[in-house]
Amino acid sequence: MKISLNWLRDYVQLDASVDEIARAITFLGFEVEAVVSTAAPRLEHVVVGEILTRARHPNADKLSVCTVDVGPAGGVKTIVCGATNCDAGNRVLVALPGAVLPGNFAIKLSKIRGQESQGMMCSPDEIGMGGEHSGLLLLEGRPALGTPIHEALPPGDTVFDLEITPNRPDCLCHLGIARELAAWFKLPLVYPQEKFRGDLSEAPALPGLLAGVRVDSPEDCPLYTAHLITGVKIGPSPSWMQERLKAVGLRPINNVVDVGNYVMLETGQPLHAFDARRLGGNQIIVRRAADGEKITTLDGKERTLNGRMLVIADAQRPVVIAGIMGGENSGVADDTTDLVLECAIFRRQSIRGTSRQLGLGSDSSYRYERGVDPHGTLEAAYRAIDLILETAGGRVAGPAYRLGGDVPWQREIVVTHDYITERLGFDIPAAEMRAAFEALEFTITREEPTVHPARGPAWTVGIPSWRDDLDRPIDLVEEVLRLYGTERIPPAVVQAPGLVADDDPVVNFNRRVTEYLVGHDFHECVTYTLRPAREVATWVSQAAAQELALANPFVEDQTHLRPTLITGLLETLKLNQSRGVAAARLCESGRVFMEHNGQILECAAVAFLLAEPVGERVWRRREAPDFYTAKHHVCALAALAGVEVANAAAAPASGAYFGWQEGHAIAVGGIEGGWVARFGLLNLAMVRALGIEGRVLGGIFAILPEKLPAAAVPPRFKDFSLFPAALRDLAVVVAEDRPALEVQRRVAQTARTATAGAFAVENVALFDVYRGAGVPEGSKSLAFSLVYRSPARTLTDDEVNAAFQRLQDELVKTTGWQIRK
Repeated sequence: MKISLNWLRDYVQLDASVDEIARAITFLGFEVEAVVSTAAPRLEHVVVGEILTRARHPNADKLSVCTVDVGPAGGVKTIVCGATNCDAGNRVLVALPGAVLPGNFAIKLSKIRGQESQGMMCSPDEIGMGGEHSGLLLLEGRPALGTPIHEALPPGDTVFDLEITPNRPDCLCHLGIARELAAWFKLPLVYPQEKFRGDLSEAPALPGLLAGVRVDSPEDCPLYTAHLITGVKIGPSPSWMQERLKAVGLRPINNVVDVGNYVMLETGQPLHAFDARRLGGNQIIVRRAADGEKITTLDGKERTLNGRMLVIADAQRPVVIAGIMGGENSGVADDTTDLVLECAIFRRQSIRGTSRQLGLGSDSSYRYERGVDPHGTLEAAYRAIDLILETAGGRVAGPAYRLGGDVPWQREIVVTHDYITERLGFDIPAAEMRAAFEALEFTITREEPTVHPARGPAWTVGIPSWRDDLDRPIDLVEEVLRLYGTERIPPAVVQAPGLVADDDPVVNFNRRVTEYLVGHDFHECVTYTLRPAREVATWVSQAAAQELALANPFVEDQTHLRPTLITGLLETLKLNQSRGVAAARLCESGRVFMEHNGQILECAAVAFLLAEPVGERVWRRREAPDFYTAKHHVCALAALAGVEVANAAAAPASGAYFGWQEGHAIAVGGIEGGWVARFGLLNLAMVRALGIEGRVLGGIFAILPEKLPAAAVPPRFKDFSLFPAALRDLAVVVAEDRPALEVQRRVAQTARTATAGAFAVENVALFDVYRGAGVPEGSKSLAFSLVYRSPARTLTDDEVNAAFQRLQDELVKTTGWQIRK
């Protein structure tokens, strides 16, 4: 949004410097992206000269040789020029030798096609003036010869390029910014005074120009006004209006169009002027477009509309896409004499939707999408009528049309001085707070003492209609602070309560599992929590596709909540393989959603993939991961959530459910128990169908948030022994169906009991499983390595052997297992 300083000064008499104004705008909450001056630069050796003669260059058809008088700056100079308007008698700007123009272009004596040139006559571009120009800059008013450039040209303007936040559409105009600056600098704000105020008692009635206005979609157009102006003469707008429009980046077109743009930039209310004779049937109808209806807009493109788009139509066809852009034949022409001036309010959601669908935006749609104050619509229309009558002549005619009306506006917020002080953390005098409200044109409808008068009054603050963003007491705290100035906040020591509670269990879980996997050389990924319907139905189940579907998805490929992280990781793996990136170990933590007994459960989950490296060239290949690699990682991840997967009943993953290869994957636990784990080989055919090369192992662990431990036990240092260990091996024969983990735990428990606390059993590890000769049918031999150690001394063989024998005796006695010698 470009704001002209000269324009602002129509409403508030700003005498502050440009830097002070830019600083004020910033502290008021708007970003100043750039400050541009349109004034002539102070260029040395660039002065006013008059062309005395013009002759054709003897060696170039398109060049001229001119004599130019620069007066006291150097007398008469001979200059070679290529412009077509270097005619005798014109006064121009002359860059003499020694001048340095924008772009570090130095002027010096030179010969051009054999002809000496003692300087250069300047075009606007060559002295840094933007815009559309051709030829030399011809000076008006005949300034004195030799006058420096910055004295010869008008003083120019300063333009602020601002970024207006979406919640402040009231500042998408000069009056809005002027209102803010008037409050900041404590200056009066002067509003434009309309001469026409809607009185048509002396206006001629010309119903033939506009027979009727009808609004068929009042929910999309709550207010529509149309006024008739007859006898106008289309021509250029006044120079002052053109200069202001050009300063903010708009190209002047004609007096009527320029007035519409001027009022929009002044008040924030878009308008549109119709040529009355071009309205078919002399009617205006505000309606929804028909599906497939077409309109060619002002940019010359034909656009196809649908039934959700609002148009302004005549009796025959749509002539304007409401609030966005007019049709190519909807505006005024050079021979237009009778106008219909539209000033309306359109529902912002309707304009935003149409603009997005058509890929068409404009200054009008930008404002309608963010919100236009309906209580200023008539004032904007009256202001435009005044300016049209001033710049194009004519007179207002009847009838005027107004369909819909202002929704009565009354919004009051009760706030106390004590509340504002408490939220700010420091005190501002009550009188200063009240002055801030009044400076922003908030109405204090009531002021009452509070229960404790010493703590300040309570105000009932009336909010103006253009500040629809204010609806809570905390909003008024911000308004007071904006005008008080954040730079005036007194320095103080920050006092805040310490965080005695732990982080959320889900956050702790995600952090721990990610640290584990990244530490094991996995690449962390982040994928969308929404997945396409076909993927969910293929990789999970049709039932899941029905249960996890969104009621109103935004895009076609994000229609379902994800029930697994595996599919997103596969998509990432495919992308990396297709780009030749050897990323074979991928992981992700995040939310998944599972259906159970008709209820959608949100779970914290972690998953990983182990893929065969494709196209990787190495001098020596490492051992490929297998099923037990995936199992190990899943068990470790579950342990970080306080779950021992190895203790739970496991079952083969059957079918393609969740994408596992039957006979090569395991499912452990169930969501009804609070957690579920799956690991093994992914379905070969389904992986291949995705375009992924090689075998892919994976694992996933998901747990309900309430099942996570509330707080993690912080790791603590544990002393270790510096004395040597004593090692013993033990082989026991057990039934084939007895889990090795169960046997290992029983051996460890019994071994610790056998030492009677005299020394420690540091570790019991399975190192061999044997079936064959010497082992009965239906049994197996499990061999364990035991590590004994004392923290205080070196163990003797006698005491270790005694403990080891007690261990064997106790196992035979209590379990019935055989000790294999």
